[in-house]
Parts: sequence; structure tokens; C-alpha cells
Amino acid sequence: MKVLWVEDHEPVRDMLAIAADKVARARVQVDLVMAPTLMAAETRLRLERFDLVVLDLSLPDSIDPDMTIARVANMGKYRIAVVSSLEGRDQAVASAARCGANIHPQAVFKANLPFNRFIQRPETFEDFFMELMPAAGAVPTPRSARAA
Repeated sequence: MKVLWVEDHEPVRDMLAIAADKVARARVQVDLVMAPTLMAAETRLRLERFDLVVLDLSLPDSIDPDMTIARVANMGKYRIAVVSSLEGRDQAVASAARCGANIHPQAVFKANLPFNRFIQRPETFEDFFMELMPAAGAVPTPRSARAA
């Protein structure tokens, strides 16, 4: 699974880098790429294919959470998951889901992430990503079909 994690907070990126290194050493099938800004994420999304984009909503180059999700959602066919400390994260996710985005239906509160567990047990890092993906066999319903 190839994952793009968009995160501007350097200490979080450092912990994610350590967890990604442990995952690689354990031969767990996760390829983690990080981007510190929305602009950097857009560049990566143009050049590479991802299965999952983990998105922080409080980025230095994007002040509107709804627009942040919309910009990422319009760049490709991958699952989006919001992992943020922003208070309006749940409303932004609900709005994106109503608009038909391929987004995990619940935002994840970043402060509750078990970074130490991700580092100590690499398989839990993969499990976390798998929980953010759609259920096997689930097909997103097109907006036109839901309106009928």
C-alpha cells in the first residue's frame, strides 16, 4: 500500500519517519511518503500513484479545510483520510462525504494516534492504514444514484 501523509508539524513527521523505517525493516507492505504542505502534496499526487492520502487540515498553505479536501480529492482516485487536531475536522469530512468524495467517514483526532505503538509494532501501522480504506467489496455510490 502506498500512502501519502500530508503533515506540516515536524515532530509528527519525525515520528512517522521512524515508524516508516520500522515498517520497511519488518517488511510490512507500506510505502509512506510525506509532504509538509498542500503544494508539496499536489506535486507528489501529480507524479505518483497512491492508495491512500492522509490529510491534516491545518496546513500553512491552505486555511480552508473544505477546500483542502476538495483540492486533494480532485487530483486522483485514492482514499482520503483526515487526521487532524482542527476542531472542524468532523464537519469537513461530513461535507466531503456528502459531495461524493472517497473519504473515510470519520476524522481521526491526531493527538490520539499511538505513535509509539506504530514504532514498536510495525504491523499496527499497517492495520491503522487498512482501517482507513473502504471495506472489501464496498463500491462508493455515485452522487446521481443517491439523489434518485
